[in-house]
Amino acid sequence: MNAQTRNKLLIATNNKGKVLELNCLLKSVDVTLLTPADIGLNLDVKEDGSTYAENASRKALAFARASGLVSLADDSGLEVDALGGAPGLHSARYLPIPGATDSDRRRYLLDNLSDLPRPWTAHFHATIAIAQPSGEIQFSDGECPGEIIPEERGSSGFGYDPIFLFREIGKTMAELDLEQKNNLSHRARAVKGAVPILVKMFHGPLA
Repeated sequence: MNAQTRNKLLIATNNKGKVLELNCLLKSVDVTLLTPADIGLNLDVKEDGSTYAENASRKALAFARASGLVSLADDSGLEVDALGGAPGLHSARYLPIPGATDSDRRRYLLDNLSDLPRPWTAHFHATIAIAQPSGEIQFSDGECPGEIIPEERGSSGFGYDPIFLFREIGKTMAELDLEQKNNLSHRARAVKGAVPILVKMFHGPLA
């Protein structure tokens, strides 16, 4: 790493919720987190892979090569058992209507579940990909189990968080504060696995 890229990690998203979570989760790595907007990078990567790892690696590698910076991307999804694992890879595009919001997708999911017996068990999955401009990619995964409930609760988070219940604590993901979420969420678990990779990459003998 040269002086211009040393200790700089590009987060391949402009999702403010993800950036906020990652800022907290990656404090121990001692790197400067940048978003594409911070460096004026406008890049649209098609997410048409057949696995979370494929999508995450495509994003991370494309941003790493375009920026010259080590880049971190994630792909995540909600898998509902009663729907055979749907929406899964297509969670962010589950409702194929232009301009659909998170709220629209939650309603669509609940409509599809409405005639099926509860509990609607589910889990979130996240795969983190860390790419270097040279093309090297490393991965970390995380999952958290829970249940889909028919009414929204909580005002934090994003996506399906308001209807994803942690049964052991009786709270939805949207009812958790950031500290709680960063102890329990799928993304938090994936990032925790990525921290040793980043520490070695930025502060180890090859950094």
